[in-house]
Amino acid sequence: MSAVPLRNDQPAINGPRSITVLGATGSIGDSTMDLLRLTPDRYQVEALTAHSNVEGLAKLAREFNARFAAIADPARLDDLKEALSGTGIACGAGESAIIEAAARPADWLMAAVSGAAGLKPTLAAVDRGTTIALANKECLVCAGDFFMQRAVDAGARILPADSEHNALFQALSSGNRAELTRVIITASGGPFRTWAAADIEQATLEQALKHPNWSMGQKITIDSASMMNKGLEVIEAAYLFALSPDQIDVLVHPQSIVHGLVEFSDRSVVAQLGSPDMRIPIAHCLGWPDRIVGPSTRLDLAKIGQLTFEAPDFERFPGLRLAFEALRTGQGATTVFNAANEIAVAAFIGKKIRFGAIARLVEATLEQWVRAGNLAPLSSADDAIAVDHNARKLAASLLPQIAAKAS
Repeated sequence: MSAVPLRNDQPAINGPRSITVLGATGSIGDSTMDLLRLTPDRYQVEALTAHSNVEGLAKLAREFNARFAAIADPARLDDLKEALSGTGIACGAGESAIIEAAARPADWLMAAVSGAAGLKPTLAAVDRGTTIALANKECLVCAGDFFMQRAVDAGARILPADSEHNALFQALSSGNRAELTRVIITASGGPFRTWAAADIEQATLEQALKHPNWSMGQKITIDSASMMNKGLEVIEAAYLFALSPDQIDVLVHPQSIVHGLVEFSDRSVVAQLGSPDMRIPIAHCLGWPDRIVGPSTRLDLAKIGQLTFEAPDFERFPGLRLAFEALRTGQGATTVFNAANEIAVAAFIGKKIRFGAIARLVEATLEQWVRAGNLAPLSSADDAIAVDHNARKLAASLLPQIAAKAS
């Protein structure tokens, strides 16, 4: 049995579906709230959370008449109380309040808190056995094995909210699991798809942030430029759908119209297509097992004219190779991969390393972690958070020598 559900796994709900959104003021949260506005009678907001944006959180809590609002920054509790004064909306601050929001009785929860901070709150929702739209990479990249097993044990239903994994989720319904041969995740190729390796090495922050198709946050846009993001998605897909690395392929597709494909034993390939708009996969999760009316642009293939595909270049984009290696290594290696990449991206943003050094820092961190004999199975959130913390420290310690080699 998988925590990723079949169509008929959704329990019947009488009346409005109660909703909690973790990370309500971020980009995924914005898209989710936008969809909720379209059908206000269909949903009741139970809880909303944000990292530090008190004003945005309070505005949403008032608009949707939420029952509870939580801010991650404990220093902002008084500000949140003042912003919600007179509404009757309960509120809290700090990690415990975010976990409380996730543990409250909602039928459906959007897990869009970024980073390792999203792991414990999402597990609190998992333990309730609820339906979770998962947009937090760390739950799978850092803790995939035990996270998915815990979801199975609790009877939780995990709906993938990222565009690529949601595409696979939809396409997988066309056959039985035993008939699956492979899945194919598409990648836009980012802004450096046609660049020479020497030019990629010297790319500036401004150039890395010019994604051709998607409007995303700074970190994920840089990850797309390095294809580290696609590597993270490969890892997520492996845990989410219980796939081996050999069952996952990546295909560069510059138009970002085909988001994922599934090949079955008879060599039929089923694909999901849609405009590059995160509201499409989120709407699928929000309406599941039914479909809701969404506001996204209707796909016009005649206007697009052509769809093209290319094999990924593992030499120019070594981050993708490293992701497959970490996945094959297992025992916390994917957690190290993610942690080292976050340190590397922060260093690039801070102009401490060149763009090309991002992958070199990740590779050096993984190699030293393995040589030191640190590999071990992860069996709890605390295990995953500890590995994440220690891997960040290791990556930071290796940063000066990586920067020196690139200078």
